[in-house]
Amino acid sequence: MKEISLIKHTNGALGLRVFGLGPNLKPTNGLMKLKKLLDTNAFWAKNRTINDLKKCLANSDVVISLWVGKEIVGFGRALTDGIYRGVLWDIVIDKNHQGKGFGTLIVKNLVSSKKIKNTKKLYLMTTNKKLFYSQFEFNEVTSQNLMIREI
Repeated sequence: MKEISLIKHTNGALGLRVFGLGPNLKPTNGLMKLKKLLDTNAFWAKNRTINDLKKCLANSDVVISLWVGKEIVGFGRALTDGIYRGVLWDIVIDKNHQGKGFGTLIVKNLVSSKKIKNTKKLYLMTTNKKLFYSQFEFNEVTSQNLMIREI
């Protein structure tokens, strides 16, 4: 069985973003593998460019990746002001690895991270995983309206 590695990247995920590092800080073409994970498993994240992924990682406060051997099978990131508000973004598990607890591992590591754990309100958006996120005390909010500005 291949080794499972959870990586808690440094702020901005420099190793993944610039050097493509994966498990054991070894070059694994990680950024291209992340793009493939998103393209294959997240309709809302298809066709992100490498340059845009670099920017999004550089500006993320918490970045978690999960690997089986040299393949990235899970990912999640968060942004926060560290006290009042935070948002979880881009939580993705490869469809061939769902149901193994990997999503739980990523979410638990995001919400317990130093920058997020004391944030008063933590937001996320989901299309069809409300039940999954409810186990982490996320509740559907009907008293607010989601508004979006797209460029």
